[in-house]
This record gives sequence, structure tokens and C-alpha cells, in this order.
Amino acid sequence: MWRLAPEGRGPVRYGPPAPEPGLPVLPELKVVLAGAADRAAPEPPGGGEPVREAACRHWARRGLATEPEYVAAGPGAPALLLALLGAYGGDVMLPRPCPAWWTPQVRLLGRRAYHVPTPAECGGVPDPYALLETVRRVRAEGGDPRVLLLSVADDPTGTVPPPEMLREACEAADAAGLFVVSDESWRDTVHRPHDTLVLSPAEMLPDTAAVLVDLSGSLLPGGWPAAVARFPATPRGTWLRARTLDILTATGALPAGPVAVAAAHALEEPDAVAGRAYAAAALHGAVAAAAHRELLAAGAFARPPQAGRHLYADLAPLRAGLARHGVGDAMELEDWLGARLGSPTPGGQRFADELGALRVRLSTGPLLGSTPQERLAALGSREPLELPHVRGALDLLGSVLA
Repeated sequence: MWRLAPEGRGPVRYGPPAPEPGLPVLPELKVVLAGAADRAAPEPPGGGEPVREAACRHWARRGLATEPEYVAAGPGAPALLLALLGAYGGDVMLPRPCPAWWTPQVRLLGRRAYHVPTPAECGGVPDPYALLETVRRVRAEGGDPRVLLLSVADDPTGTVPPPEMLREACEAADAAGLFVVSDESWRDTVHRPHDTLVLSPAEMLPDTAAVLVDLSGSLLPGGWPAAVARFPATPRGTWLRARTLDILTATGALPAGPVAVAAAHALEEPDAVAGRAYAAAALHGAVAAAAHRELLAAGAFARPPQAGRHLYADLAPLRAGLARHGVGDAMELEDWLGARLGSPTPGGQRFADELGALRVRLSTGPLLGSTPQERLAALGSREPLELPHVRGALDLLGSVLA
């Protein structure tokens, strides 16, 4: 279930899941996982050498030369990020909006999370001038901001920061003395990889930036938790990795043996894995673009989606009509829209956005069909938008908004 009953819930347990791929597990990965099922012991803290070496080759193909001693693996991005932030210390600067799970990670450590508005063109990175002003104000008030957490392919907005905006954000972070953690889990879900340039802060700030990749973004199913982190190749990076491994050990956050084998295989990107990732990104891109057209036709706002399996809609122009249905804020919109679409539509308040703003994240996975057969049919179709079940789901979205 994407949501628990009201009794006894906490704010974190009430949070939304990540956008699901909506596709069955790749058969090749099933075979790899089954072949490693006899591995009863977990991986060592930070992952064994095979998965770390595979991660190095993965980053090398993206222009980031990496050595295994500067890599750590963990059972999913939340566990790895929690350890990394705990190791580094200090308060954390975040863009607004940001992934629903980021802020709870910071607060769980007893640190303060400060949200900075994003530019009008994209999400994922803070406006550089707002970042510098916020850091100045926080320090003047006694705060201790040390880390900037950002994303080069964003959840929830589904956008990719243009290289010049990412560079400006990195320059502002450097000027403010902030260590940058770049969540690049959605990097390989770009809808048009030949038209969209994705850069990493580790290319611009090699000594003061770490990279985090959750493999459920494009390579593994969400139920197989695995993530890798890349640390700077400096004495400070060596210290940070060692402290991160200490926390992973203390919390028992060790990758499961069979999942680590599947992760290493996926990170090598053999033809079947790379082909599925590419095809899935193209499919979700086509469906996201169609959903974006439905939103615009109904009078809503949304940035054109560029990556991921989601888009972020602003229904402020429909406020008067929604008010007649008793919808006045993002929480009420989440309930109202989700009930009519039959799928999770988490409101902007989940992503540190304003409660009064009528914003929701829409996932494209539910639009691919309700059965594995329908979703595979969409994946294999040259014209997925013409399939009756895909067209029907998009028409439902349009009619509910209308």
C-alpha cells in the first residue's frame, strides 16, 4: 500500500513511494539473482570488491574516473545517504521542492534542513543567489550549514538542470564552503539522451562533491535495494568514506549478498540491461509528454518532463473549480485526485513545497497498464500512446482535470 491507515502513523511512514517503473523484472536479472541465492552472508560494510569495481566502470563510462577505495555500496540510497550525512556533520541545504525522503533523513540525524527555492527553469538545484543569501542568514542566526544536497535529474519535477545552472549552483556552494552531495539516481532515465546534457557536480568540484546513485532509478527493481556512492579522491574523501562505513556497520546497513551480485551485473550494463533501461526511459518519456499535454489542455502548469517516471503539476489555475469539490490545499488535492485516478498523486507538501500551493507529482507507471502483459505490450510497441489501455489512462487524467 502506498499509504497507511491514519491510526498510529508517523509523518515518514505516511510518505509517498518513489515512482515505480511499472514494468516486470528483466528476465536476465532474475537469472543472476537466482544464481546467487545460495549466498547467505551479507556483503562487508560498503560492499565487496566486485560491486565497487563495477561501479567504477559505470562511472568511467560517464566521464568520472573512479577507484574502488573511494566507493561504498549500501542497501538503498536512504541508508547510504543517512550514513554519509551522519559522517560529514552539520546542517543541510536542500532545493525546494526536493525528494520526499531527503528531509526526514536530515531531521532523523537531529540536523536542520534549510530549503532554498529552485530556478524557474528547472528543479533539482537551488537558485545560486538564494543559496548564498540563505547560507549567510542561517550562519548569522547561529546555524551550521555544511552540505548542499542536489539532483542532476530531479524528483519530483522530472527536469534536468541546464549545465550553466548546475555550474552556477556548484560555484555558489563552493563560495559558501558547502560540501555537495549529488543524487544521480535518475540520471540514466533521461527521455532524450541525445538532446539532454547531464553533468555531475563531481566534474566541477572533484575535491568537494560526492555522488549517490540508487540503482532502482534505472537498473534494478525497487524491491532489490542497492545503491553506490562515490567519494572525492582526497584525504578528506578517504576519511569521509571511512566514517560512512562506520555508520553503515553500526546500523547494520549491509547489502544483501544476492542483491549485490545482481547490482554488480546491472552496473556493468550488458546489452539486455542497457536496452531495457533505454527502452523504459523512452516509453516513460512518451507517456510523460502525453500527460503533460493533458495538463496544459486543462489549464494547469507543469515544466516539460525530461527524465524519470513522473512530472510535477501545478493546478493553481484550476483552484476555483477544485474549491467546489472541497479542495483548497495540496493535501486535499492529493486525496481528491488520487481517489479519482486510482493511483498515488502525492501533494507538494510531501516534497517540502508550500501546503497552500496546489501541486502534485504524477507518476507515469500507472498509465502503462494494470497488468504485466499490458505494460510489456507498451514497452514493445512502436506507438504506445495508441494502445487502448494507455490511451484510456491518459483520457481519464484529462477528464478528471476537465
